[in-house]
Parts: sequence; C-alpha cells; structure tokens
Amino acid sequence: MHIKFSPEDERFRQEAANWLEAQLSGPFRHLRGSRSHTGQSEERRVWEKALGEARWSCIGMPEAYGGRDATLNQQVIFAEEYARAGAPARLGHIGVELTAPTILHFGTDAQKRSFLPRIASGQDIWCQGYSEPGAGSDLANVRTRARLEQGPNGPHWVIEGHKIWTSLAQFSNWIFVICRTEPDTKGAKGLSCLLVPMDQPGVTIRPIKQMTGDAEFNEVFFDGAVTAADNIVGKPGEGWAVAMGTLAFERGASTLAQQMDFRNELNDVIAAAKRNGKAQDPIFRQRLAKAEIGLRIMRYSSLRMLSGDAGSLSNAAYTYKIYWANWRQQLGELAMDILGPAAELAHEDGHFDPLVHMFLMSRSDTIYAGTDQIQRNIIAERALGLPKEARGAA
Repeated sequence: MHIKFSPEDERFRQEAANWLEAQLSGPFRHLRGSRSHTGQSEERRVWEKALGEARWSCIGMPEAYGGRDATLNQQVIFAEEYARAGAPARLGHIGVELTAPTILHFGTDAQKRSFLPRIASGQDIWCQGYSEPGAGSDLANVRTRARLEQGPNGPHWVIEGHKIWTSLAQFSNWIFVICRTEPDTKGAKGLSCLLVPMDQPGVTIRPIKQMTGDAEFNEVFFDGAVTAADNIVGKPGEGWAVAMGTLAFERGASTLAQQMDFRNELNDVIAAAKRNGKAQDPIFRQRLAKAEIGLRIMRYSSLRMLSGDAGSLSNAAYTYKIYWANWRQQLGELAMDILGPAAELAHEDGHFDPLVHMFLMSRSDTIYAGTDQIQRNIIAERALGLPKEARGAA
C-alpha cells in the first residue's frame, strides 16, 4: 500500500519543484493558482508547450516520444508537486492522461510515432467524444456512426452523429470518438474508436454555458466529418475494449494530483472558517475533521490502487470515482455553510468566489464520467461479481 521514495526519487522531486517554482514565479506567474479550465486559454497553450519543451508534460511516456520514461513513483511525485506549486489546470489533460496512454497501449507503431510526440510537446490538444444526448452514462448505447469510404486521398471514415458534455472541445484540434462502425449492431458490439481532426467543415462545436459562468463542456456535431482509415485504434468493432481501457487510465497516477487540488480546496475552506470565526464552532470543527479524514482515506486508497498490478484495474479502483465525487460535493456544501450569506454574491466582474465556484462545479461531479447509479452497478457487477442488472433486449 505504501509507495516508498528513494533518494533518486527525492532528487527528482527537487528537480520538478525547482522547475515549477522558477516558471510560476517568472514567465507564468499570472497562471499560478488558476483553477479555471477555460480562462486564459492562449497563455495556457504556451504553458503546455513549455511543459513539453522541458519534457514535463508526459513524463511516463517513453523518451522516444517526448517523455522521460518516469517510474510510477516519479509520476506520483510530479503530480503532487504540480498541484502543490499551484500550477494551472492542464489545457491538454485529456490528451496527456487519456489519449496518450490509450495509443501507447492499443495503437499501432505508426500511430505512436504520429500522435504521441505532438501530445507530449503541447502541439495537439485533445478532447473525448464519448457521451451523447441519448447515451450519457450508457456508453454502449451510442448512436454516432461511421462508414468506410474511398476518398480522393485513399480510404477514410465518414462520421455522422452528435456528442455532448465534451470537455474543452472548443480548444481542441483532435478528438477520439467512440462510434458504431458495424450497421445493425447494438450494445458493446460493433463499436470502434476513431481519432478525428476537429478543424474541418464536418465538425461543429457548440459551447454549453454552465451555472459557474464557464463553458467547459460542449456539444460536438459530426456531419460528414472524415478521418483517415488508419486513424482507428484497435480493430473495427473492438472499440468497447479500447473505451474501457481509456476509462481505466483515468484512475492512474493523476489521481494523486487531483487529491492535491482537493487538499488546496480544503485548505481554503479551513482558512475561510478561521477568518470568520466558524472554526471555533464545534459542529463546523467536526465537519472539517470529517473532510480531512475523508481526504486521507482517499489518498491511502489511491496508494493501494497504484501499488497493485499496473496492467489491470484492481477492485479498489472501481470505488474511487463515486468516493471522491461525493466527498467533494460535501466539501462544497461545507464551504457554502461556512461562507454564509456572502456566498450568494458574485464579484463586480460577474465571477464567483473560488469556493462558490467549487461548490457549483461539484454538483456535476456525481454525474459526469458515469453517474453514481452507473458507478454502483460497475462496482456490483465487475468488482463484486454480483448478477448483472436486468436490462432490455439487446
């Protein structure tokens, strides 16, 4: 369960911390502490390229593709130091944390040579085309379709359909799309994973404004969009296995960085309670202690998860999403109770206090990436081996 850090690991930690401090106190000081996923997008593109140039963007990736061949310990260390330094939310996190590991595991050598260096260097920003209006958490029910045709430059896939809740699509130049490539199939059968360029006439992006004031999510429409026949990950019809592999990568070393962000949020809540005297109230002190205990449990669970077999998803990992989503919602409610009536007021520029923004954003935590109901089914069926839920005819 415990990850032990060697002297070499600690030297790596110091190198990472020094680089982050130099950048965030120097040319990128205006990005320090930024938690917005959509603000200062151009400056954050430059930040992605700076990370790539210094090989800090995809440190677990092989050096041949722009990474550092970092060990799991080193990936954990960098994730923690990145969050501890107050570095900005990654504009390229979908490509770094999901697309790159998926291509490394399932992609061809040609795909690795073509896509991975551009992800590592920050040149390409990716988004994820999974959810649809009629298939949010029910990924196997997607209706976006693709057919193989002969084009002027060789065979290509032609895509028709509609994706929704696509994070950062408006900043992305590539998207990986789960679509149905075998007609008259249902459920997990007949799906494929395609890598599709966004900058083309057949792709329309429509941002969805959230109650936070941000528009992190988007609708993406495919109306005859095309991608080369070779831009398929795995074989046609094997998209379900690829999609499940991608979701498993969400529970990797980046979970420790997420928890450092949670640590920063909890620290802000504690600081607010100290400022207005709520920290002296025994009920609030008890709720703050419960939040602290929950965060530590989350960390120990992740360390256990990461200490297991890197080639498979442990049963403990299936519980991670539902646990952190509910913990963070409770933290948001605690923040609002501590702030009191002041939490209801926006700033003069129309933006909310960061803790209010966190509360509003946390309302979606138990919905996206699989609702709590879906998560409970996954835990029951895959982790505990219980009988599958009764479903309609496939």
